[in-house]
Amino acid sequence: MRGPLTGIRIVEFAGLGPAPFCGMMLADHGADVIRIDQIGAGGLIQKSERDVLNRSRRTVAINLKTEEGVALARVLCRSADGIFEGFRPGVMERLGLGPDKLLADNPKLVYGRMTGFGQDGPCASMAGHDINYIALSGVLHACGRADENPTPPLNLVGDFGGGGMMLAFGMLAALLHARTTGKGQVVDCAMTEGSAVLMAMIYSLRADNLWHDARGANLLDGGAPFYDSYRTADGGFIAVGSVEPAFYREMLQLVGLGDDADMLEQHDPALWPRQKAKLAAAFLTRTRDEWCALLDGADACATPVLSLAEAPHHKHNVARSAFLTVDGMVQPAPSPRYSHTHTDMPRPMESGPCATAALLEEIGLGGPEIDRLRRENIVA
Repeated sequence: MRGPLTGIRIVEFAGLGPAPFCGMMLADHGADVIRIDQIGAGGLIQKSERDVLNRSRRTVAINLKTEEGVALARVLCRSADGIFEGFRPGVMERLGLGPDKLLADNPKLVYGRMTGFGQDGPCASMAGHDINYIALSGVLHACGRADENPTPPLNLVGDFGGGGMMLAFGMLAALLHARTTGKGQVVDCAMTEGSAVLMAMIYSLRADNLWHDARGANLLDGGAPFYDSYRTADGGFIAVGSVEPAFYREMLQLVGLGDDADMLEQHDPALWPRQKAKLAAAFLTRTRDEWCALLDGADACATPVLSLAEAPHHKHNVARSAFLTVDGMVQPAPSPRYSHTHTDMPRPMESGPCATAALLEEIGLGGPEIDRLRRENIVA
C-alpha cells in the first residue's frame, strides 16, 4: 500500500509555499494529488521538478482564462474527493471555479481554501506574507532576544505550521465527514488563525501568569539559561533544553558547574543573567565536537546545532532515514510513519505534455481532442 490516503484523489490549484506544502503532505501519505498549473500564470509559482514541495504528484497545464479550460478543470474536480487553492478571496469565483460551482458539480467535494487572513473580515483582501500573519496572531512579538527587534522564525509558523499543515488537517477532517455524511464543505484556513492555534500553550501560560508578554524573558524564548544555545570554542553551538530539574542537574555536572552555588536555584529569573554568563563561559572551553562526545547519550538535553548540510548525516537521522536522496537531491523523508501502511519513496513531480496527456486521457479525452486543445492553447 502507498500510504493511509491511498484511494483519495485531490486536485491542487498551483500556488505558493503553504498550499503546495499541503499538497506535499497529502501526496506523501498516499493521496493521488493532481496539480493544475495555469498556462501563462508566471509570477513566483514554482514549477521546478526539483522543488521538494511539489514532489509526488502529477500536473496538468490548463489555460483557466478560457471557458473550455475552466470546463476541463471542473471535470477533473468532479472526479476528486477534495480540491484546494491558495489565492486571495474571490479569485476562484472570478475564474468560475468557486465553491458554489464545484460543490454543485460534486456535493461530496471538500473545498480547501488557504489565505493569510481568511475569506472574510477587515483584512481579508489585503496582501501579506508569513511575517504579517504571525505579527497579527502574537507569534512574532514573542520571537527574538530581549531589547531587540522581533525575529522572524523563518516562515515555519505561518506558512507551514499554521498554514499548509493546518489546511491538510482540515482537509482530512472534512474528508472523514464527507465519507460519513455524503456532504462536502469549504475549509477556510487562515494563517493568522492557524499560527494563533500554535500559540495555544503560550497563551495558557500567560493566563496563569507564567509568561511575560516580552521577548527573551521566559522559559522557552531564550530568557532561561537552561533553554538556549551556547557558542563553543570553534564557533559552533550547543542547544540546551534541560527544563526538568533532574536534566538540569545532569547538564550542570557535565559542564563543570554542578557545585556552583549560583547555579543551584534553577527558576529564579533574577539569577538567570548570571547563570547564563557562567554557562556561556563554560561552553567556550571546548569545541562543539568535544562537547558532543561528552554529552552524547546523557540526559542533559544538550545537542549540537547542526547546519542544513550537516543534519542529513547525523547518526540518528541516518539510522531512521529521516532524509532521503531523490533524483540526486537530499530532502526530508515523509513523516509521520505508520505501522501498517507503507509510504512510498517520494518521486519528482510529473509535468509536461506527456503528464498532461495522460491525465486528460483519464477523464475520457482522446489523442485528436488533446491535440486540438494544444493547438488552441487550452492545454500545454
